[in-house]
Amino acid sequence: MIPPENDPAPVSGRRHGAVLEAAILDAGWDELVENGYARLTMGSVAARARTSEPVLYRRWAHKDELVLAVLARYRATHPVTVPDTGELRSDLIEYLTMLSESRAGFFAIAAAAAFSGLLAATGLSPTQIREQALGDHLLPQVHTLYAQASARGEIDPGAIPPAVLALPFDLVRHDLLMDLEPLTVDRVRSIVDDLFLPLIRIHHRS
Repeated sequence: MIPPENDPAPVSGRRHGAVLEAAILDAGWDELVENGYARLTMGSVAARARTSEPVLYRRWAHKDELVLAVLARYRATHPVTVPDTGELRSDLIEYLTMLSESRAGFFAIAAAAAFSGLLAATGLSPTQIREQALGDHLLPQVHTLYAQASARGEIDPGAIPPAVLALPFDLVRHDLLMDLEPLTVDRVRSIVDDLFLPLIRIHHRS
């Protein structure tokens, strides 16, 4: 039997608003990890979150909407710290390595959900699912990395095409989606040294 929402929460009394929503989404993540998308239900998430199904349905009309919100919350609450090593190259290598290692499990869970029914349930394309689940969450970190490099006089981000600036991050996301495991050190260095920095130098000289 699912405990009603006015039952006491594990630590304090009745939860509301953002506190309750966070508890539901965290419970949803645990359900995804332990049972997968196919076995996750609104009821199983409600039970784990110590609330009732109607509480969930007031926020998300369907299971797929809840799962997309679960993925978005996990991503937002597990940021990767932007390093400041004093050099763009080493900043990128360190950041991309940490990003790869911290996000491999997340990408595996997201991909498993997509191919276990999330795509069919939402009617979205794989690209649309990727954008909703992964979104533009890297933009603040990307901006910080390049702002640091700009302040050191290494690059002028305004003179570099956005596609070039996005390249190392897009390649890491691509590899994570394809392999569902962290990139090797050699692969990260190749993205930075063989692909990204040569393009940066072209625009730095122009």
